[in-house]
Amino acid sequence: MSGENQPSERARQMRDKAQELEQAAQHATDPAERQRLTAKALRIREKSELENGRGSATMDPM
Repeated sequence: MSGENQPSERARQMRDKAQELEQAAQHATDPAERQRLTAKALRIREKSELENGRGSATMDPM
């Protein structure tokens, strides 16, 4: 059963990391650093959606 939760756990971790990067970008004073962090967060979110499907974050348990 733990194998069933593994993809959703990875998706959650990826979304959490993207959120952390977005917050760091908001606090960055250097425009280049802000752009780099924002781009990295976007890549992580896109990868998460590709691997786990767009609706994985809001999947209805039913």
